[in-house]
Amino acid sequence: MVGQDVQLVMLGTGRPDLEQMLRQFECQHNDKIRGWVGFSVKMAHRITAGSDTLLMPSRFEPCGLNQLYAMNYGTVPVVHTVGGLRDTVQHFDPFKESGLGWTFDRAESNKLINALGNCLLTYSEYKKSWEGLQGRGMMQYLSWDNAAQHYEEVLVAAKYQC
Repeated sequence: MVGQDVQLVMLGTGRPDLEQMLRQFECQHNDKIRGWVGFSVKMAHRITAGSDTLLMPSRFEPCGLNQLYAMNYGTVPVVHTVGGLRDTVQHFDPFKESGLGWTFDRAESNKLINALGNCLLTYSEYKKSWEGLQGRGMMQYLSWDNAAQHYEEVLVAAKYQC
Protein backbone atom coordinates (compact mmCIF):
# COMPACT_ATOMS: atom_id res chain seq x y z
CA MET A 1 0.00 0.00 0.00
CA VAL A 2 2.83 2.41 0.75
CA GLY A 3 3.88 2.16 -2.91
CA GLN A 4 0.57 3.77 -3.89
CA ASP A 5 -0.27 7.46 -3.77
CA VAL A 6 -2.12 7.07 -0.47
CA GLN A 7 -1.83 7.95 3.17
CA LEU A 8 -2.85 5.36 5.74
CA VAL A 9 -4.21 6.09 9.21
CA MET A 10 -4.77 3.21 11.62
CA LEU A 11 -6.42 3.26 15.02
CA GLY A 12 -6.85 0.42 17.46
CA THR A 13 -5.42 -2.03 19.91
CA GLY A 14 -4.70 -5.71 19.68
CA ARG A 15 -1.84 -8.11 19.88
CA PRO A 16 1.32 -6.44 21.21
CA ASP A 17 3.39 -7.67 18.24
CA LEU A 18 0.96 -6.03 15.78
CA GLU A 19 0.91 -2.82 17.81
CA GLN A 20 4.72 -2.78 17.63
CA MET A 21 4.58 -3.44 13.90
CA LEU A 22 2.26 -0.44 13.51
CA ARG A 23 4.73 1.75 15.40
CA GLN A 24 7.56 0.44 13.22
CA PHE A 25 5.63 1.13 9.99
CA GLU A 26 4.93 4.66 11.16
CA CYS A 27 8.65 5.26 11.82
CA GLN A 28 9.71 3.76 8.47
CA HIS A 29 7.05 5.57 6.42
CA ASN A 30 6.34 8.72 8.39
CA ASP A 31 5.18 10.53 5.25
CA LYS A 32 2.54 7.85 4.50
CA ILE A 33 1.46 6.12 7.71
CA ARG A 34 0.06 7.30 11.02
CA GLY A 35 -0.87 4.90 13.76
CA TRP A 36 -2.77 5.38 16.98
CA VAL A 37 -2.33 2.49 19.38
CA GLY A 38 -5.25 2.80 21.76
CA PHE A 39 -8.84 3.67 21.24
CA SER A 40 -10.89 6.84 21.33
CA VAL A 41 -14.43 7.06 19.98
CA LYS A 42 -13.99 10.77 19.27
CA MET A 43 -10.73 10.21 17.37
CA ALA A 44 -12.20 7.23 15.48
CA HIS A 45 -15.05 9.43 14.21
CA ARG A 46 -12.66 12.24 13.29
CA ILE A 47 -10.40 9.89 11.34
CA THR A 48 -13.34 8.27 9.58
CA ALA A 49 -15.00 11.57 8.70
CA GLY A 50 -11.73 12.97 7.36
CA SER A 51 -10.90 9.94 5.22
CA ASP A 52 -11.83 9.11 1.66
CA THR A 53 -11.92 5.35 2.28
CA LEU A 54 -12.48 3.04 5.25
CA LEU A 55 -10.64 -0.26 4.98
CA MET A 56 -12.28 -2.88 7.20
CA PRO A 57 -10.79 -6.33 6.58
CA SER A 58 -12.42 -7.90 9.65
CA ARG A 59 -12.32 -11.68 9.92
CA PHE A 60 -15.36 -11.56 12.22
CA GLU A 61 -17.88 -8.73 12.48
CA PRO A 62 -21.24 -9.59 14.05
CA CYS A 63 -22.71 -6.14 13.48
CA GLY A 64 -20.37 -3.43 12.30
CA LEU A 65 -21.11 0.20 12.93
CA ASN A 66 -17.92 1.73 11.56
CA GLN A 67 -18.90 1.18 7.94
CA LEU A 68 -22.29 2.79 8.64
CA TYR A 69 -20.64 5.84 10.21
CA ALA A 70 -18.23 5.97 7.28
CA MET A 71 -20.96 5.94 4.65
CA ASN A 72 -22.86 8.61 6.59
CA TYR A 73 -19.73 10.82 6.40
CA GLY A 74 -19.22 10.15 2.68
CA THR A 75 -16.28 7.82 3.35
CA VAL A 76 -16.39 4.85 1.00
CA PRO A 77 -15.92 1.40 2.60
CA VAL A 78 -13.76 -1.50 1.43
CA VAL A 79 -14.80 -4.49 3.52
CA HIS A 80 -14.49 -8.25 3.94
CA THR A 81 -17.96 -9.74 3.43
CA VAL A 82 -18.64 -11.10 6.90
CA GLY A 83 -21.53 -10.49 9.29
CA GLY A 84 -22.86 -6.96 9.34
CA LEU A 85 -20.37 -5.84 6.70
CA ARG A 86 -21.90 -8.26 4.20
CA ASP A 87 -25.38 -7.03 5.12
CA THR A 88 -24.69 -3.31 4.80
CA VAL A 89 -22.12 -2.75 2.05
CA GLN A 90 -23.33 -3.62 -1.43
CA HIS A 91 -20.48 -4.12 -3.89
CA PHE A 92 -19.94 -1.29 -6.38
CA ASP A 93 -21.01 -2.08 -9.94
CA PRO A 94 -19.43 0.49 -12.29
CA PHE A 95 -21.69 -0.48 -15.19
CA LYS A 96 -24.91 0.14 -13.28
CA GLU A 97 -23.45 2.88 -11.06
CA SER A 98 -24.85 1.05 -8.04
CA GLY A 99 -23.46 -0.15 -4.75
CA LEU A 100 -21.89 1.47 -1.75
CA GLY A 101 -18.25 0.31 -1.73
CA TRP A 102 -15.99 -2.61 -2.42
CA THR A 103 -16.18 -6.05 -0.89
CA PHE A 104 -13.94 -9.09 -0.93
CA ASP A 105 -15.13 -12.59 -0.09
CA ARG A 106 -12.11 -14.18 1.63
CA ALA A 107 -9.72 -12.77 4.25
CA GLU A 108 -6.71 -13.09 1.96
CA SER A 109 -4.21 -10.38 1.14
CA ASN A 110 -4.66 -10.71 -2.64
CA LYS A 111 -8.45 -10.27 -2.28
CA LEU A 112 -7.98 -7.17 -0.13
CA ILE A 113 -5.36 -5.71 -2.49
CA ASN A 114 -7.62 -6.29 -5.52
CA ALA A 115 -10.61 -4.57 -3.86
CA LEU A 116 -8.47 -1.69 -2.66
CA GLY A 117 -6.88 -1.36 -6.10
CA ASN A 118 -10.31 -1.04 -7.73
CA CYS A 119 -11.27 1.51 -5.11
CA LEU A 120 -8.13 3.61 -5.72
CA LEU A 121 -8.58 3.40 -9.48
CA THR A 122 -12.14 4.69 -9.21
CA TYR A 123 -11.06 7.44 -6.81
CA SER A 124 -8.31 8.69 -9.13
CA GLU A 125 -9.82 8.11 -12.57
CA TYR A 126 -13.62 8.10 -12.27
CA LYS A 127 -14.61 11.09 -10.13
CA LYS A 128 -18.32 10.96 -11.06
CA SER A 129 -18.52 7.32 -10.00
CA TRP A 130 -16.73 8.19 -6.75
CA GLU A 131 -19.15 11.02 -6.04
CA GLY A 132 -22.03 8.63 -6.74
CA LEU A 133 -20.65 6.18 -4.16
CA GLN A 134 -20.35 8.96 -1.60
CA GLY A 135 -23.84 10.26 -2.32
CA ARG A 136 -25.51 6.84 -2.13
CA GLY A 137 -23.76 6.17 1.17
CA MET A 138 -24.85 9.47 2.67
CA MET A 139 -28.45 9.13 1.45
CA GLN A 140 -29.12 5.87 3.28
CA TYR A 141 -31.76 5.96 5.95
CA LEU A 142 -30.06 4.16 8.83
CA SER A 143 -32.33 4.97 11.76
CA TRP A 144 -33.49 2.40 14.29
CA ASP A 145 -37.07 3.07 13.18
CA ASN A 146 -36.15 1.98 9.66
CA ALA A 147 -34.31 -1.12 10.94
CA ALA A 148 -37.27 -2.06 13.16
CA GLN A 149 -39.68 -1.72 10.23
CA HIS A 150 -37.56 -4.04 8.06
CA TYR A 151 -37.27 -6.51 10.93
CA GLU A 152 -41.03 -6.50 11.37
CA GLU A 153 -41.52 -7.08 7.63
CA VAL A 154 -39.26 -10.15 7.80
CA LEU A 155 -41.18 -11.51 10.80
CA VAL A 156 -44.57 -10.99 9.12
CA ALA A 157 -43.33 -12.63 5.90
CA ALA A 158 -42.00 -15.61 7.90
CA LYS A 159 -45.27 -15.93 9.81
CA TYR A 160 -47.40 -16.20 6.67
CA GLN A 161 -44.97 -18.29 4.65
CA CYS A 162 -46.35 -21.71 3.71
